[in-house]
Amino acid sequence: MPVAPSPLHVMAGVLRRHDGQVLITERPAGKHLGGCWEFPGGKLDPGEAPRDGLARELHEELGIRLVAAEPMLALPWRYDSKELLLDTWLVVAWQGAPQSLEQQALEWVMPADLAPERLAPADREILRHLLGS
Repeated sequence: MPVAPSPLHVMAGVLRRHDGQVLITERPAGKHLGGCWEFPGGKLDPGEAPRDGLARELHEELGIRLVAAEPMLALPWRYDSKELLLDTWLVVAWQGAPQSLEQQALEWVMPADLAPERLAPADREILRHLLGS
């Protein structure tokens, strides 16, 4: 019997400032879900520890150094034929100012003011978790 492939392990970081705002980034046009907004992150490399992968992705995308983060939500998700595990961490401390290193738009928003339909479908679940519902 064939073995189902393992889901793609994807890291997402919810960067939360002291004022409660969180950072979202826009997926580039031409990519899967292009134009949707999401919490920053990316694919975990084989053999990479989740926190290390999150730190690497945040550095590559935003130019920041992860200082403190804690696991928040592990969300199995399916997009068409892609199965993934969206491993979401709450990032409470970092060094540097987030900047767009991959030409993606960035925006700081209060979770309560963020319209769910702006987000990629899996990221809507992260928002729902942030809002406590």
